Amino acid sequence: MGRQSKQLYINLPVNHVKESIAFFEQLGFEFEEQFTSDQAACMVIDDAITVMLLSLRHFQSISEKQLVDAKKASEVIISMRVHSREEVDDLVEQAIAAGGSPFKEKQDHEFMYGWSFQDLDGHLWEVFYMDEERSGLS
Repeated sequence: MGRQSKQLYINLPVNHVKESIAFFEQLGFEFEEQFTSDQAACMVIDDAITVMLLSLRHFQSISEKQLVDAKKASEVIISMRVHSREEVDDLVEQAIAAGGSPFKEKQDHEFMYGWSFQDLDGHLWEVFYMDEERSGLS
C-alpha cells in the first residue's frame, strides 16, 4: 500500500488578524478567503501546508492553555525550505520591509544557507536553502 500524503495545519495566535494578513501578503503568501474572517485567516504555503492565523480569543478557545507571548518567550520555530539562496534573502528582506524584524544573522554553511525573521507577533520563521548535492542527501 502506498504512503498517503498528509496535510499540515499550523495554528498561530496573532494580536491582529487583518494586520497579519497584510504582513504575509507582502511576503507573497495567499489566503483562502473561504476560511478567512475577522477571527481567523487561512494562509496557504503550498498544497500540503496551511497556516491558520487565529485571533488570541479564538486560539485560546481551542487551546485552553495559557498563551505564550512570542515576543518574550519561544513557543515554536517555523522552518521553511526554499529553492535558492536568493529566495532566502528575498523572503526575509520582504518580511523586514513589511514590519517584521530580523532574528539571527545569516547562517552560511557549506551546503546550507539560512536567515531568520520574527513576524509582527514575534513568531520565529527560519528560511533556508539546502544544496542536496553538496550535502550528500541526493
